[in-house]
Amino acid sequence: MENFNVELELLWKKLESWGDYAVLMLPNLFLAILLLVITFKLAGLLRGWLGKFINRFSHSPALNNLILTILYIGMLLVGFFIVLHVLNLDGVVVSMLAGVGIVGLALGFAFQDIAANFVAGVFIAFRRPFRVGDLIETNDYRGVIKQITLRTINIRQLTGEVVHLPNKTVFENPLTNYSVNGTRRVDLQVGVSYAEDLEQVQQVVSEALKDVRNRVKEKEIEVMYDEFGDSSINFKARYWITYKNEIDYVSAKSDGIIRIKKAFDANDILIPFPIRTLDFGIKGGEKLTEQLETITASMKKGRALGGNGQTGSD
Repeated sequence: MENFNVELELLWKKLESWGDYAVLMLPNLFLAILLLVITFKLAGLLRGWLGKFINRFSHSPALNNLILTILYIGMLLVGFFIVLHVLNLDGVVVSMLAGVGIVGLALGFAFQDIAANFVAGVFIAFRRPFRVGDLIETNDYRGVIKQITLRTINIRQLTGEVVHLPNKTVFENPLTNYSVNGTRRVDLQVGVSYAEDLEQVQQVVSEALKDVRNRVKEKEIEVMYDEFGDSSINFKARYWITYKNEIDYVSAKSDGIIRIKKAFDANDILIPFPIRTLDFGIKGGEKLTEQLETITASMKKGRALGGNGQTGSD
């Protein structure tokens, strides 16, 4: 019983000391609460003002939201640490900072791929090599960008499938943006007969392609021969078109093929079929006709001998 009274007295003294400390800390507690409220209000106001300022320089909603969130959390943390200092809890601040550092390091190792995609997304948002609606080709995928986030680039392929490409993959590999210039060149491979007048063919093709769909009038049509084919002389007809989407390119290419075919028909210009020559001279260069004559003579001789043998038996 005596031990219980001693312990109870010690507990009471401890509670009295805590009470005295709480009374002494009441002004600090009210000040800390006031500072915490001011911190939240001030952080909200600054976030709204900075949002209007950042939107003037960056048109990426994901990046803008990220920057504003980081600044908002940073301002709250500053206010929170000030409040702890007012309450004489500096040791807690040091312990929290150490714990945050250890947790951050562990999370960095655990989610390094996510972090890499995130950092790559930030760089892409700043550099802006493409926008939503652009037709791009990267990592063996070709399609129109539907959404850009801080983790993935979402593109819709020309066949309709949606592909989510990690930002790290897009950032580290070559990328072709077909929409960035607003123009694109169409190359048509065509062949004509060896008997045709090549200069006339050039004039006919150039004239046929003058009014092709979506053609850029300021750039000349190029008709250049580039090789002697097996059964034709081949050339490339090249012209530039205005380009907004893939249908512009496909329709302009199709229109060019139709116009060249009609022009060739109107001017009796021949697009030859592939020609193949088969050589059966496998016996020291002996001609096929000689081999056929030999075979035919042998067959006739065989028939004659067979006929004589049958007559003798009759």
